[in-house]
This record gives sequence, structure tokens and C-alpha cells, in this order.
Amino acid sequence: MANNFLKDTEDYYDVVVIGSGLGGLTGANCLAKMGHSVLLLEHHYQFGGLATWFKRAGGHIFDISLHGFPVGMIKSCRRYWTKEIADSIVQLKGIRFVNPQYELSTTFDRMDFTRILQDTFKVAKERIELFYDHLKKMDYFANDKRTIADLFEEFFPGRDDVKRLLLEPIAYANGSSLMDPAFAYGIVFTNFMRKGIYTFKDGTDSLIRKMVSELRRNGAVLKRQCLVQKLITEEKDGSHHVSGVIVNGKRINCGAVLSNANLKNTIEKLLGSSKLPSAFSNLAKKVRLNSTSCQVYIGLKKGETIPESVG
Repeated sequence: MANNFLKDTEDYYDVVVIGSGLGGLTGANCLAKMGHSVLLLEHHYQFGGLATWFKRAGGHIFDISLHGFPVGMIKSCRRYWTKEIADSIVQLKGIRFVNPQYELSTTFDRMDFTRILQDTFKVAKERIELFYDHLKKMDYFANDKRTIADLFEEFFPGRDDVKRLLLEPIAYANGSSLMDPAFAYGIVFTNFMRKGIYTFKDGTDSLIRKMVSELRRNGAVLKRQCLVQKLITEEKDGSHHVSGVIVNGKRINCGAVLSNANLKNTIEKLLGSSKLPSAFSNLAKKVRLNSTSCQVYIGLKKGETIPESVG
């Protein structure tokens, strides 16, 4: 007999959350704490979205993501989650970069990057400070049309080695390439430069377990292996209003949907572009999927350690 992954769900919820990435989990938790009835639906067999992990023989647990993030995550976790989760965040103090152009170690903050740019790359301190100050003033709403390549060439013309140093370390964080918007890079890089890079000391699996536990404590209902196939809408006064979802072939009614699924899948497959204003739909069509990355995992035998000098 097939498993009923929707067992014990109600026919109606105030909010259905699609996807259990960090955005979906956090949104669901905020809504649940406000007293709304919340159903979170995850297609995968474990919660977390891209904040996930996998296991291999020998007891190894490998994190897929969350290898490093800015210090602001501590405040966010304390505000939207719990003190316990916030207190599990620790700083990574020895970041090592090795590639054909350079090899260096850094604490990945403004002071140390300034030192490296001056001493190793021979960039004038005045130029470095101008670059930092410019990034700090960048405005998401200023309609800045420059690319990251334009920004780098403005401050460090012809310096491919400097551009690599400034872009490569955070490319995993926001998928940046030189042709992406300059303001997106400015926001992410400035956040990292404030106080360095941080991570969860107990691993992603521990983090997600704590978040799921907190969500359930706040009254949210979470279901895995539940694929949302369609958003159901009703037309009122010429516009479409969500009224439910089809998940694993079953209809569940709701007052609102919060989607943490892929933007294009949400709009083009689950909802249907024709149900949206044409101006918004046309903008959505221009969105492209971000770049991907490749990671190599190394498992150590129990009791083995890596010297801190390795990075």
C-alpha cells in the first residue's frame, strides 16, 4: 500500500508554504508564531532545500551549502528563530584561497583584505578605500545598470588578478559572474567584509532539525515527499486570487500561498503566466537560472585532523 504523506492534514490552512528552503522555513515560522494555521509542503525526502546534506559509509555527513555567510545571520536567527540557533554560529578565521594566480590565507574581513590588496597586489590604499566606500553607498533601488565587470574595471582597470580575488570567494554565495548586476555584488561583498565569514558549528543537519522542531512547537504542519502540482485560483473583479493547491493529487484549500520554490516554476508551471498582469509576466520571463558550482568532498578517518595552517 502506498504511503500517505499527507496523512492528518486538514482541508484548509490560512497559508500553504511551498518548499522548505531557509526562506520557506523562516516565512512559515513567522506566520505560525503570529497565530496563522500553516502547512509547509516539501517535495524532497528531507527538509532544508539547498541547505541540505548527504551521508556516506563510515558515518560521514557532508553539507551541501551554508559553508559560509555574513555575521548578520546571527541577528536574523535570533530575531526569527531562537537564541540556541543563533548561538551555534561561529566564525571561520582561516580562509585559504589556492589558484594559479595566487595563494593566500585571510580572515575575510575589510581590514585583512585591505592588507592583502596593498601588500600582495600592490594596490594603493586610497583606491581600496574608494572602492569600499562606493560599495557601501550602492542602492538596490537606484536603477544602476552597471555589471560587475564595469565596476571592477572602474576601480581596478586591467587587474584580472584583483578582480579574481574580489569575485571568486563569494561566487558560491550569490552565483555571480562578471556580467551580473554590480549592485548585487556590492550588497553581498559588503556584508562579508563587515566581520568575516561564519558557519553553523554543528552542521546543516543539526540546524534544520532545530528549525523543524521550532516550527512544530509553534503549531505549523510540515510534510515531506509532497509535490505541489498546481496553484488553484478564483477570478474576482478581473484578477486571480489563490484559493488552494493540488499536492500529490489532493486539493487543499488555503487563504494564501508563500512559494519558496523556483521563481520560474512557480509562475510558469504552478500558477500560469496568463493569470498575471502582462508587465509582471514579461519581467518574469527575463529571469534566468543562476550559475552552478562544483564541490569536492573529502572524508577523514575517525581521529584524523587537518592542521589549522591548511585552511
